[in-house]
Amino acid sequence: MSPVPDLCVLGLGLIGGSVLRAASAAGWTAWGATKSPQDATAATSDGFDVSTDLDAAITRAKDVDALVVIAVPLPAVDEVLRRITTIHPTAKLTDVVSVKAPVAEAVSRLTPDARYVGGHPMAGTSTSGWQASTPTLFHDAAWVIASEDDSDPEVLQEAIRLALATGAHVIPASATEHDAAVGRISHLPHVLAAVLATVGADGGPLALALAAGSFTDGTRVAGTRPELVQAMCEGNRSALLDAVDDALGRLGAARGSLASTGGLAKTIEAGHQARQALENHQKAPRKNKDIDLDSPTAPKALRTLGARGGRIVSLDGATARAQTS
Repeated sequence: MSPVPDLCVLGLGLIGGSVLRAASAAGWTAWGATKSPQDATAATSDGFDVSTDLDAAITRAKDVDALVVIAVPLPAVDEVLRRITTIHPTAKLTDVVSVKAPVAEAVSRLTPDARYVGGHPMAGTSTSGWQASTPTLFHDAAWVIASEDDSDPEVLQEAIRLALATGAHVIPASATEHDAAVGRISHLPHVLAAVLATVGADGGPLALALAAGSFTDGTRVAGTRPELVQAMCEGNRSALLDAVDDALGRLGAARGSLASTGGLAKTIEAGHQARQALENHQKAPRKNKDIDLDSPTAPKALRTLGARGGRIVSLDGATARAQTS
């Protein structure tokens, strides 16, 4: 079995804090840094090795060649990368930012010698900060690992090992594939939740008093801090535009049908079938498959696995045990 790597987490909000908690619970030697004195104090009080000294955390990572996790919002990524390239330019890097292509571009531009493999756990809540973090946030969640042809094999394996250690399963994808997918299943829902919440509030006190499950479920993510949602959605502008155009076309067709014939059958039936497809995918029996991560064809094999809805569920040395439907 491969030794457990050391871990440095930069940014300790909901996601970064949960990574630090989960990795520590799994036996990793982990420490972190945050710009928030309140989060640093709270994390230290909870028994974690945390400070507000970003440079010291990066220096420690350099001394032991730790895996460094960038866990700050997208607008703060450049600032963190500048500190990394000054102190530890060849760092082993991954991240948990909600878009991948912009982060990869920033790493290439600001930290070109870093060994970087992107990541994104598909988990979260509408609350934020260290106090919202939990070691179980990623249990049974999908964690995307960006598999590119030039991915560093060592960092790729360590990023996968970290995701698995938190209780997640790994879905490999390229940065472009990831951003296109999350534009539809993550970022568009945030936009639609904002619109739905606003439309509901425009109905006044009576509408809000009657709001029940369908409204509260549909608007839950609108409770997220606006600046975080804005950074996430605007950072994936191109893919989100495609998803918004798709949604607007379907809403336009629904409106046209409702106005002309009073019928919504096509829209509602299509939505029902799409939801059934999701449930069928989640329940589908899976076959085991092994992927040798040391093979030069591993990045392509991983992307193929992810594109087909497959996942990595364990890692034995350089052999990834995958499940495919």
